[in-house]
Amino acid sequence: MKKQLILALALVSMVFSCTTDDTADIIINDNSITNNGGGSTDPRTIFLSGTYTEDLTLDANNTYKLNGSLIMTDGTTLTIPAGMTIEALASGADVYIAISQGAKIVANGTADNPIVLTSDASSPAAGDWGGLIILGKAPINSVTGTATATSEIASLPYGGQTTDDNSGSLNYVRVEYSGGAADGQSENNGFSFYGVGSGTVVNYIQAYAGKDDGIEFFGGTVNASYVSVINAEDDSVDWTEGYAGTLTNVYISNRTTDDKAIEADGYNTDFSNATGVFSKPTVTNLTIVGEGTAAGHSEAVRLRAGTQGIFTNVHITGYIEGFDLDDTDTGNGVVSDDLQVTGVTFVDVTTKMKNDTSVSFTDSDFYTGEGSGTATDYATWGAGWTKQ
Repeated sequence: MKKQLILALALVSMVFSCTTDDTADIIINDNSITNNGGGSTDPRTIFLSGTYTEDLTLDANNTYKLNGSLIMTDGTTLTIPAGMTIEALASGADVYIAISQGAKIVANGTADNPIVLTSDASSPAAGDWGGLIILGKAPINSVTGTATATSEIASLPYGGQTTDDNSGSLNYVRVEYSGGAADGQSENNGFSFYGVGSGTVVNYIQAYAGKDDGIEFFGGTVNASYVSVINAEDDSVDWTEGYAGTLTNVYISNRTTDDKAIEADGYNTDFSNATGVFSKPTVTNLTIVGEGTAAGHSEAVRLRAGTQGIFTNVHITGYIEGFDLDDTDTGNGVVSDDLQVTGVTFVDVTTKMKNDTSVSFTDSDFYTGEGSGTATDYATWGAGWTKQ
C-alpha cells in the first residue's frame, strides 16, 4: 500500500492535476520542490478532497490545502497534529471537512500550537469556505426511534440512540472565514455538531469571522468548554433539535451588523418535534459583549421554539435587549423552571428580559441574582491561541 501511494503521488505530481469533486475518490497532489543546494526538500503542498475510506493522518512536515469536500467515512479517523494550519480554497460552500457518523477527528492542538482551519485567500473574508462538520449517533428530536436526519451540507445522516457516541476530540482548534452558503437554506457554520455524543471531547475552540453561525448544535449531547466566537455574521452560538449538552466558559463578541449572540430553538421548526423533547443545555460562565446600546445593538440572546436551559453566571454588555423569549412553549419552560438564569449581570442593557411568549411571568421568575454574574475569565483561557 505504501509503495502504491508513493507511486500515485509521483504520477499526480507529473500530471499536476488539481480537481475539486464533492464525492470523488481521494485526491492527493504533491507539489514537492527539491532544492539543488544541499539536497534538502521543501515541505510538500498536498491537496485534500474526496471521500476517505481509510484513516488519514496528516504529517507536520507537509503543507495541506483543502480544495473540495473532505469526507471521512464510518470507521475512519482524521488526525491533525498540533500547530498545523490547513488552508481551504476560497471557493465557498463546497469546500469543507465532514466527519461522518462512526468516523472520528483527532485534532489536539495546544495553547502555544493551536490547529487553524482558514481561507487561502490573500485577503480572507467571511464565507470563503465551508467549515468543519461533525456528525454523530446521539439523540435528536426531529426523528424517532432509529431514524436519522440529513445534514444541510453534504446530505449526511446524523442522530440515533447512542448518548455517549464518540466522534473524537478537538482541543485548541480555530476555524476562520467559514460559512460559505450553498443556497438560501443551506449554509455552513464554523463548527457544525450534528447529533454529536458526549463521548466526544471538545475544549478550546474558536469560530472567527464566519458568514453564518459560529457554532451550531443540531441535537446531540456533546459537551464543549472554553468556547470563543468572534464576529460571526449570523448567530454566534446556535442550538436546536433537542440539544442537551453542557457549555462551560463561553465568550462571544459580535458587532451590530451581526445577528444574535445566542439563538436557541427547542426543536427545528422546519420539521417538527417528533419526540416531544425540547433542547435543554446547561450553560455556565457565559460572557456576551456587544457594541452598545448607543450603537443600536439589538438582542443578545433569543430563546424560542420551546427551548429550555439552565444558565449560571452570565455577563451581558451592550445590547438593547438582554434576553428575548418567544413562543408559548418557551414561556412554559420558565414557569416549570426548565428555563432559568441564575447569577446575571447586565451592563448597558436597556431591556433585560422581553417576554413575547403569551405566558405570564415576571423577570424574577426567569432570572435571579442580578448583579452577581462575573462570567468567564477569557483574558486568561483565551490568551495566545484565539484571534481577537
